[in-house]
Amino acid sequence: MSATTASLEPARGWTHRFRANPTSWIGVAIIVAVILAAVFASWIWPLDPLEQSVVDRLMGPSPEHPLGTDSYGRDVLARLLHAARISLLIGVLSIALAMAVGSAIGIAAGYLGGWFDAAVTSLLDVLLSFPTLLLGLMVVAMLGPSIENLVIAIAITELAPFARVARAPTISLKSRDFVEAGRALGFSDLRLVVVHIIPNLLSEVVVVASLWLATAIRTEASLSFIGLGVKPPTPTWGGMIREGFENILDAPWLAVAPGVAIMVTVLGLNLLGDGLRDAIDPKVRRD
Repeated sequence: MSATTASLEPARGWTHRFRANPTSWIGVAIIVAVILAAVFASWIWPLDPLEQSVVDRLMGPSPEHPLGTDSYGRDVLARLLHAARISLLIGVLSIALAMAVGSAIGIAAGYLGGWFDAAVTSLLDVLLSFPTLLLGLMVVAMLGPSIENLVIAIAITELAPFARVARAPTISLKSRDFVEAGRALGFSDLRLVVVHIIPNLLSEVVVVASLWLATAIRTEASLSFIGLGVKPPTPTWGGMIREGFENILDAPWLAVAPGVAIMVTVLGLNLLGDGLRDAIDPKVRRD
């Protein structure tokens, strides 16, 4: 068996286990549906999410407005679909930033070791001591509410998990035979990290990203609910819940609709993340 074939077998194994897990496909179906709804929001329901109508304010569900209207007469379904774009965009960008920066920090700490590793580990412990929402609240309060600042704030709250996940396997991988062989051949540290270490821990980082994306969406919704999210009238799920909270007894659909959207999206991401974790986790492998 060639080295290339041997290196492909683990990937074939976990992809086969992922396909064989029915809950994984439920998660995939939910996430694909949410993404399609966000991308094609204007085609699915062509009403303007920002158009106000005093006459139509606080209308219940009807054929013209399947999810009713809010206190400004805006169509809730149109706002819900367009809010998916903002919530998913903030979640994906923040996770991508946290994954890139956090993984780089973790790999550097694990590969270099010594005082740098000790300093990074101490910093990660400090970050992990703060609740995610509280840390995000502190950062947004300092930077101000905007999409860019929300992405930065949420990314900071999730640096530590990615750094920890990347650090541990790096410590193990740097002493493996194939890395030592590359070092003996004169490969640079950068080449060893990029060619040999990163591909071997990428799957674990992707699993963490799929699971923490749900946390990022919940954090964005929480910050928007307390008024530190995207500024109105731009629709976000958390902002819609906050706007509907004032009329929760008279017009419960205002808060229920975005709440259900968040719940379904988080459920899909958790099912997808669990499926990836079970497929990649060595403890569940059956060779």
